[in-house]
Amino acid sequence: MELNKPMIEAPYREDKAVVLERLDSDEKGGLSSEEARRRLEKFGPNELKEAEKTTLWEMFLGQFEDVLVLILLAATLISFLLWLYDPGEEAYPYDSIIILLIVLANAILGVIQEYRAEKSLEALKELSAPTALVLRDGKKQRIPAKEVVPGDILCLESGDKVAADSRLLEVINLKSNESALTGESVPVDKAVEPLEGAVEIGDRKNMIFMGTTITYGRGKAVVTATGMQTEIGAIAEMIQTTEEEPTPLQKNLDQVGKQLGMMILIICGIVALTGILEYGRYTVQAILQMFMFGVALAVAAIPEGLPAVVTVALAIGVQKMAAKNSIVRKLSAVETLGSTTVICSDKTGTLTRNEMTARKIWFDGKVIEVTGEGYQPRGEFLYQGTPWIDKNLDSLLRVAALCNNAKLIQHGDRWEIEGDPTEGALMVVAEKAGLGVETLEAKYPRLGEVPFSSERMRMATIHREGDHLAAYVKGALEVIFPKCDRIFLDGRVQSLTPEQREKILKQNEEMAQQALRVLAIASRELSEIPQGRSGEYDENRIESELIFMGLIGMIDPPRKEAITAVEVCKRAGIRPVMITGDHKLTAIAIAQELNMFPKASARVLTGKDLEAMSQEELTGKVEEVAVYARVSPEHKVRIVDALKAHGHITAMTGDGVNDAPALKKADIGVAMGKGGTEVAKEASDMILADDNFATIVTAVEEGRAIFDNIRKFISYLLSSNVGEVVSMFLGVMLAKALGLIDSAGMAFLPLTATQILWINLVTDGFPALALGVDPKDPRIMSMPPRSSREHVISKRMWIMIFSVGTWIGLGTLFMLDAYHPGGLLEWKPDVDPDHSRTMAFTTMVMFEMFNAFNFRSFTSSVFKVGVFKNPWLLAAVSLSLVLQLFVLYMPALQKAFHTIPLGLEDWIICIAAGSTVLLLGEVAKRLGWFRT
Repeated sequence: MELNKPMIEAPYREDKAVVLERLDSDEKGGLSSEEARRRLEKFGPNELKEAEKTTLWEMFLGQFEDVLVLILLAATLISFLLWLYDPGEEAYPYDSIIILLIVLANAILGVIQEYRAEKSLEALKELSAPTALVLRDGKKQRIPAKEVVPGDILCLESGDKVAADSRLLEVINLKSNESALTGESVPVDKAVEPLEGAVEIGDRKNMIFMGTTITYGRGKAVVTATGMQTEIGAIAEMIQTTEEEPTPLQKNLDQVGKQLGMMILIICGIVALTGILEYGRYTVQAILQMFMFGVALAVAAIPEGLPAVVTVALAIGVQKMAAKNSIVRKLSAVETLGSTTVICSDKTGTLTRNEMTARKIWFDGKVIEVTGEGYQPRGEFLYQGTPWIDKNLDSLLRVAALCNNAKLIQHGDRWEIEGDPTEGALMVVAEKAGLGVETLEAKYPRLGEVPFSSERMRMATIHREGDHLAAYVKGALEVIFPKCDRIFLDGRVQSLTPEQREKILKQNEEMAQQALRVLAIASRELSEIPQGRSGEYDENRIESELIFMGLIGMIDPPRKEAITAVEVCKRAGIRPVMITGDHKLTAIAIAQELNMFPKASARVLTGKDLEAMSQEELTGKVEEVAVYARVSPEHKVRIVDALKAHGHITAMTGDGVNDAPALKKADIGVAMGKGGTEVAKEASDMILADDNFATIVTAVEEGRAIFDNIRKFISYLLSSNVGEVVSMFLGVMLAKALGLIDSAGMAFLPLTATQILWINLVTDGFPALALGVDPKDPRIMSMPPRSSREHVISKRMWIMIFSVGTWIGLGTLFMLDAYHPGGLLEWKPDVDPDHSRTMAFTTMVMFEMFNAFNFRSFTSSVFKVGVFKNPWLLAAVSLSLVLQLFVLYMPALQKAFHTIPLGLEDWIICIAAGSTVLLLGEVAKRLGWFRT
C-alpha cells in the first residue's frame, strides 16, 4: 500500500460494519497502541505538507532575466570601464552609479510586487485540530492530532474540531459546521446510514471532515483518511499545483520589452559600426567613444521609469477600489479587471441579500403577497394588488413566530437575525403584521419543545393559551399534511376535505415552482402535555389531529443593486453567470429576477449534468450557460477552464475552502469579506468587503479606467524614448553633415546618459504618474471589454508614439545644431558646447511637459478634454519644471549633468519650441491618425 493512500474509497456508500472491517478497526476498543504506531509509520503524520517556496534571493535574481535589465547592466559596466579608462573631470562614475541604482530600484520593486506571502496553506493548517480524543487500547485518550491514523475511533463532542476525515458510527443529535470546507454556514445534521451513488461533499451526511467543527450533540466516527488524503489535503495540493498565469498587461509589457531590446541591440550595433567606419579611427579611445554612444542610446530607448509608474498607478487604483469595498490583494488584478468578459458569481449573499424574506402566504383560501425585503420589519400585505388586513391572519403568524428559536435584533437602523435565517423570516413577517414578538412570548409562554431534525423535517412547541394548552407546529408540507384532519377556512375551523387537500398541494407546488421555500403551519389544542414512558415528550400525540392553518413561502431576494449591476454588465459586454449550490428552480427564479438570461436559449446546467460531461463537451456548451445550479466548488475549476478555452478573462467568486483552487485558477479570484473563509481570502486576488455583486462591477469599471490610464502613460513614456533615440541616432549618424563634432574630431553626443535618465525618471515620471490618475471616460462602461489578445499599445497608438517622438527628436536635434559651434545652421553658435547641450536638454524637457497633455486622449483635442480637468497633471508639470531649474542652476547638479545656467531668452525659445508638439497632436487627432 502506498504512503498515505486511503484504505477505503467512498466510505459514505458503505455500511459502518463494512467500513470498520475494511479498516481493521474495532468500534468499542479502537486500535492498539502498537497498531497505531505501525500505521503512523506507514501513512505518515496527519498534517498538511507544504511545497517549497521561492526565496527572496531567488526572486531578486529572477528580476535580472529581463532583456531590458540585462542591457542596462551592460550599459552600467561599459560606462564604468569608460570612466576607468578616462575619468576626465568626473571624480565619480556618475552615469554608472545612476544606471545601477535604477536597475537595483526596479529589481527591488519587482520583488515587492512579486512577493506574495502564500498564506493559503498556512490558513488551511490553522483549520487543523491541535488534539483529538480517540479510543486506543479500549480507553479514551487525548493525543496530538498529527498522530491520528486511519482506523482510529474519534470520540466527538460539541465544540470539537475534527482531526481527520471520518465515517460516522454513532450520532446523538450531531451537527457540524462545514463552512470552512463548503462555505455553507448552516450546520449540517449528521446521520449514520450509508448513501447511494456519487454524493457531493456537502451532502455526505454520514461523514465528518478535517477542519470542520462539531456544533451540537455527540458521536463516534472511524478515521478513513489523514493528512494530504483528506478533502482539505486535496485542496492544499490543488492550491500548490495551480499555476497563476501572467496577466494581459504583464504579457504585453514583456512583449514590448523584448521588441525594445532587439531594437536597441540593432541600433547600437549600427551606430557603433557606422561611427568607427565613418571617422576611420580604430584607437581604443574611438572604440570606447562609440560604446559610450551605445550606452546613451540604450538608456534613451529603455523607459526606466515605467515599472515604478505602473506600480504606483496600480497602487493608487487599489486605494480607490478599497474605498468602494473592493480590497485588492494583488496589484496586477487591477488591470486584469478591466478586461474581464465573464463574472461567475455565487448566488447567496452576493447576488442576493442572504436574508430570507417571506414573499407569499396562503391563508383562508387566498394568496397574500408580502412586500419589503430583508430583515427590516416594514412591508404590506397585498391581496390581488391591494392592501389587505385580516385579523384572522394573526393566528397563523403567531404560530410561525412562536414555533421559532430565532431572534430579531435591531442595531440602530440595521436589523439582524440571530439563529436560523428561515425562522428569522417568520419573525419578520409577524412583526410586519404588527405582532410584537416579545408581547406574544409573554402572552403565550412556551412550556416545551420537540426540536427540528433532518429526519423529522418539522418542529413543535407547546404554549399556554389562557386556560388551555396548544401545540404549534411548522415544517415541510409533506410531513405536516398527513397529520392534519382540520383546516382554518372562512374564519372557522372545519374538516379538511380531499378537494381542499388537492388545492393546497397544488398551491404548494406553484410556490415551489417560483423557487419559494415553503413551510406549512399548523396547531392544535392540548388538554395536557403528552409524555412518553421515559419522560420525554410524546411527539406522535403532540403532532396529531392538527389544524392546517396555511403556507408561508420564503426566498432570499436579489439585491436591488445587483439588478442594476447586471444591466451595467450587459451594456459593458460582460456576461454575468450564476454559480450556486442551491436547487435549480431557486437559481432560475433568482436569475430571472436579475434578468441574467441574455437570450431565450440560455441554458441551465446542474452538478449532475457537469459530472456526465467531458471537459470537451462542457467547453462546447459553456457559452450558452447562464446558470449553474447544485454545483460543487470542484466544478468551478472546470467551468473556469472551459471559459478560458474560449479566450474569456474570468472573475470567479468563492467563500469556502473548496473554492480556493477555482479562485487561483480564475484570472480574478474574488473572495467574500464577510462570510468567506481565510483560505478563500488568501487564495484570492480581490476581497469584497460587502460580499456584493455590484461591488465587482464597480471594480471592473475602475479596472477599465486604470488600464486606459496605463495606456496613456506608457504611450507618453515611449514617445519620449523615441524622441531621445531619434535625436541620439541621427545626431551620431549625421554628425559630420550637421557639424556636430567635438574638439577630438568625434561625433558630439546630443545628450549624456545622465541627462537622459533624468528625463526618463524625473521630468517624465511625475507627468506619467499624473496621467495614471486621469479622470475616467464617462462612456467607459458602454464599451465592450478589450480582447485578451489585444496589445496594450495598438497600431494607431504606435503611430502617435512615433509621430510625436520623431518630432521631439528632430526638434531637440535642431536646437542642438543651432547652438553648437560649427553647426550646420549656426543660428546662435556658442563657444561652450555645454550651452548647446543644455539648450537641447531643456528643449526636450519642455517637449515632454507639453506632450503630457497630448496623451490625455488619443482622439479628442486637449481643449475638449479640458486642460484643467486633471489638476494632478498641472501640479506634476510644475514640479518637473522646478526640478529642471535645480539641475540648471545648482552648481553640484550642473557638474553631474553637464549643464550651464540659461538666460530668459533661452527659456522663451525652449518653451516655444516645446509647445509645437501640442500643435502636432491637435492636427493629427483632427485627421484621425491616432484612433485606438
